[in-house]
Amino acid sequence: MALLMNKVALVTGAGAGIGRATAIKFAEEGATVVVSDIDPVGGQETVDLVQASGGEASFIRADVSSPSDVAAMVQHAVTTHGRLDCACNNAGIEGKIAPLAEQAEASFDRVLSVNLRGVFLCLRAEITEMLKTGGGSIVNLSSVAGLIGFAGLSPYVASKHGVNGLTKNAALEYAKQGIRVNSICPGGIDTRMLDSLAEQSTGGSMDTSEMMAPLHPIGRIGTPDEVANLIAWLCSDRASFVTGAHVPVDGGYVAQ
Repeated sequence: MALLMNKVALVTGAGAGIGRATAIKFAEEGATVVVSDIDPVGGQETVDLVQASGGEASFIRADVSSPSDVAAMVQHAVTTHGRLDCACNNAGIEGKIAPLAEQAEASFDRVLSVNLRGVFLCLRAEITEMLKTGGGSIVNLSSVAGLIGFAGLSPYVASKHGVNGLTKNAALEYAKQGIRVNSICPGGIDTRMLDSLAEQSTGGSMDTSEMMAPLHPIGRIGTPDEVANLIAWLCSDRASFVTGAHVPVDGGYVAQ
């Protein structure tokens, strides 16, 4: 039986990459999907892909750093599809690579606003609705940078460590009310964000896979689909005893 049959699921940052793969996977597993992204073109493309494969999806544009956008996004799920059962808080940005002493305040604030404040705002709105219907499951996108440090990425590292902290607290506070909250910590995944980091690091002298694959014991970077498979499982009832966890999906990166 499909993992998420008859569930209503929300995915932020679903216009590309891990978010798009997650939206498609949710639909394959039987969920009706609310696709959200700040980019309406990418978001609608994801909806089209879901619908082309026989799934049901709707799109709403949202900037997760905006409280009003987040409130409207969750309300769209409830108004359009009746409730909210699952959510994947995936939207995030990487920021600029520079030593901490050279990081601009505006850049730091922007990364934290999207990656950490955005997850807080989404959690608050999602949990409020899930409490009305007896529970649900939420997966927050952290990173291996939420478990270890990465020189040159202090705002990103701080934001992803913060996501893991929010995940722990939300899991503890709502466990008895039927809401599970977990985070996943991807390593190098074949996305535009990874391409951007590789470009910043090498100035374009190496492609992303050439640069990143040797850093992972498994010998390659991951795919968005591999991450989406874990997210769907964590959102499903098969993960019913899993909450407050930070699960690496990293080809062995943090095991080194």
